[in-house]
Amino acid sequence: MNFVDTHSHFYAEEFSEDFSGALQKAKDAGVTKILLPNIDTCSLEPMFTLSKSDDTFYPMLGLHPTSVDLDYEKQLLKIEEYFSEERICAIGEIGIDLYWDRTFLNEQIIVFERQIEWALERNLPMVIHTRKSFDEALASLKKFKTDKRLDGGMFKGVFHCFGGDLNQARKVIEMGFKIGIGGVVTFKNAHLAEIVKEISIEDILLETDSPYLAPTPYRGQRNESSYIPIIAEKIAQIKNLSLEEVAYTTTKTATQLFNL
Repeated sequence: MNFVDTHSHFYAEEFSEDFSGALQKAKDAGVTKILLPNIDTCSLEPMFTLSKSDDTFYPMLGLHPTSVDLDYEKQLLKIEEYFSEERICAIGEIGIDLYWDRTFLNEQIIVFERQIEWALERNLPMVIHTRKSFDEALASLKKFKTDKRLDGGMFKGVFHCFGGDLNQARKVIEMGFKIGIGGVVTFKNAHLAEIVKEISIEDILLETDSPYLAPTPYRGQRNESSYIPIIAEKIAQIKNLSLEEVAYTTTKTATQLFNL
């Protein structure tokens, strides 16, 4: 069985001491492709260095909403330079995050919509981060709903680490997005399990968001791509599918969406 981890910060400092071992564990677990979301200008160099070190890795370009401040124009210009230098699989990690505060909400909206433009200009999928901000993110996306660059009015991308309710999941699926499911689905009493039960396996992507949000029984420890089969197994149990079917379908979806 082959798996794709569609969201891993494998270039993070948490992997600096045992990077090779963690990568080999992921490969041994059947994870053949790992997608790397960018955060800001500081993560560009380590991300691209990593992506060039092993063909398992696929880099993205984007400015994370929690990195948005009054200096956002300089960061966007620096990030945009890499489009002409590197092969990118997606625009991400982008979106709106109001979990900590709303100080730069207006700037986050401007940056998000600018990066939606990047995706449409280059026909690339978006990897969207929302935290306490679903309505705001949806409002920005709706501004582009009639854009002629959309294929039949449908967006391409994924709502990463989905934390909304079933109604919200159905809304983004109707818009063309996939739902990113990670370790949270394994947590006791996780409402995410009910959402996974109700949506199609064709609308689900596997992700770890490592080194964060490790699945049970590793909750609270460093997450890593080798745990993708644990997430897949939980989804298989919830949906009464075989692990092989979950692996095959999610891998096919990721491969098509990100042109891997």
